[in-house]
Amino acid sequence: MHDSNERPAVMTRTMELVVAAIIFALGAIVMYDSARIGYGWSSDGPESGYFPFYIGSFICISAIFIFVMGLRDKEAAAESFVSRDALILVMKVLIPTIIYVILIAPLGIYVSSAIFVAFFMFWLGKYGILKIVPVSLGVPVAFFMLFERWFAVPLPKGPLEAALGLL
Repeated sequence: MHDSNERPAVMTRTMELVVAAIIFALGAIVMYDSARIGYGWSSDGPESGYFPFYIGSFICISAIFIFVMGLRDKEAAAESFVSRDALILVMKVLIPTIIYVILIAPLGIYVSSAIFVAFFMFWLGKYGILKIVPVSLGVPVAFFMLFERWFAVPLPKGPLEAALGLL
């Protein structure tokens, strides 16, 4: 439970309704795709979408049940799901992580990882440049050696790796 002095960012009821709606949408997608490939009974037994269709329908029915219960729950309407301060802390990690994932496509995983580690060490860790440079460069080099050389598992590379002939 959060401190009563903290302002809530989102109420518990709101999150229950949003999650129920997302679960319903996932169930509906399963049902739609199962209907597309066939969910009936053919001469040789169930079609390939038969069982997924009914599982999707059970998911949708459960989501409707959760949604209705969420609407009726007066206690959840008054309860804070997350405070603004806690949400800000989560966003301080989530937003840079999303940017990191987006940067993997144009820069490759190794350069993006170096930038990601350096950014967090500087911004949240408040480390100096003498610690940031070796760690932010050492981590991707260690991962390169581990995945590319020892395990022979290629990871996404960018223009720097191409220029160094590491493709």
